[in-house]
Amino acid sequence: MKQVIMKCAATLIALTVLAGCDSKAPQPEATKSAARSAALAPSASLVPSEVLIGWAKAVSLRDWGSARAYWGDKGAASGLSEQAFAQAWNAIKDPDVSLGVGQLEGAAGSSFYSAPVIIADGKRRISGYVVLRRVNDVPGATPEQLRWHIESSTLAP
Repeated sequence: MKQVIMKCAATLIALTVLAGCDSKAPQPEATKSAARSAALAPSASLVPSEVLIGWAKAVSLRDWGSARAYWGDKGAASGLSEQAFAQAWNAIKDPDVSLGVGQLEGAAGSSFYSAPVIIADGKRRISGYVVLRRVNDVPGATPEQLRWHIESSTLAP
């Protein structure tokens, strides 16, 4: 079993605050878990960096069901069924996920958090961005809309 490292959510949050949430070229931070345990469950009470860390943990553990659940509509917004998602991401055999400092932005009733991500898999490197979104506290918003979730990603396994 390979050794993994987990940076705590508070550290990533502090880095985001220190970077002013608008860093032009953030450098990735290692976010692997120190223990091979279940990923964090997506929750409305989590801040975006914690949600991204939970997703990264699920990917590092190859827990494709949990990784998909971080997408909107309980995973349906990924555009893939549970089986198709697992099949696509299963191409990554030994993921080492690194997260960069993200940027928080607001727009027309929603908040967005975009962060650079690198997934190293042996000699292969997959890099891109993951964008999280949540509807701001507007009347009539559902719990699903209020939780931070993956809205889009440029990562392709």
